[in-house]
Amino acid sequence: MSTSPERQGTLDLRIENLIAAYGEGGGVPARAQWQALLKVPEDAPVTVLNFFKFRAEAQYDPKSGETPCSGQEAFSRYAAVSAPALEKVGGRFLLLAPFGGSFIGDQEDWDFVVAGTYPNRNAVLALFEDQDYRHCYIHRLAACERQRVLFCPA
Repeated sequence: MSTSPERQGTLDLRIENLIAAYGEGGGVPARAQWQALLKVPEDAPVTVLNFFKFRAEAQYDPKSGETPCSGQEAFSRYAAVSAPALEKVGGRFLLLAPFGGSFIGDQEDWDFVVAGTYPNRNAVLALFEDQDYRHCYIHRLAACERQRVLFCPA
């Protein structure tokens, strides 16, 4: 199903608002990555694969007022809010697990892997638009030394 020009304008505005709220890159999607998501047919489910490497100590902005903690604890703060927010937009988890290792291909070093599925691209956008999710995202950024997030239309 293609997107009408009017609907595309609305989607573009949503992306602009998300970029204004989160910024680009450095642990959040860049404009080109948002636009790639918008190329997924609007009624196709979207599966997201997340790979996380935690910092030994979370790196919060000193002005945040957050209590110092480990990267794993900061990620738990994020998960406490993000999991219900994911379900609220119609998503669900397929996998939450410690990273076991590489089986084929280059060796990689991750701490945690999460696979989630959404009913469509609009649900992914709705998650990032959720105010509670937006506010908890600082914990994810503070927690992660690096992360890789891949999406698959399925």
